[in-house]
Amino acid sequence: MALTTCMPFRAKVNFLSGAHLAADTYKMALVKLAHAGTYNNTFDGVGTPGTGSPTVTNLGTDEVAASGSYAAGGFTMAGYTAGNNGTTEAWIDWTTDPSWTTATISAVGAIIYNDTDAGKPAVSLHDFGGTITSTADTFTVTLPAAAAGTAVVRLA
Repeated sequence: MALTTCMPFRAKVNFLSGAHLAADTYKMALVKLAHAGTYNNTFDGVGTPGTGSPTVTNLGTDEVAASGSYAAGGFTMAGYTAGNNGTTEAWIDWTTDPSWTTATISAVGAIIYNDTDAGKPAVSLHDFGGTITSTADTFTVTLPAAAAGTAVVRLA
């Protein structure tokens, strides 16, 4: 199925309505190779990662399997930062790259979501452009620079 790098429609509404706050807990879950669901701008939330059938409101069994330090639900993001370029773009980012040790993982993408809100709404979806694999090793997602045109989550 498909995985599109985007900010889902619901995430945009959540930001405009104040549902996503800096004090909330955000996480990154990894999407496995050969996932069954379609992940694009209509995806609402991760629901119960690792459990149940994948739908627009549940990542479910499309999450990579627990391995090493990777557990259901993924990595708790740290170092929330927000900024803007003063003209056309605002962004949020985190200062700590998600990382899992001694993990055997094959992932094609990631979903950043708000773990504080009911339904665990998606904030952004990220296609890795191929399968990234680790075998009993550290799996790290390197976040881009927190700036206009590069931050992991941007509003223009």
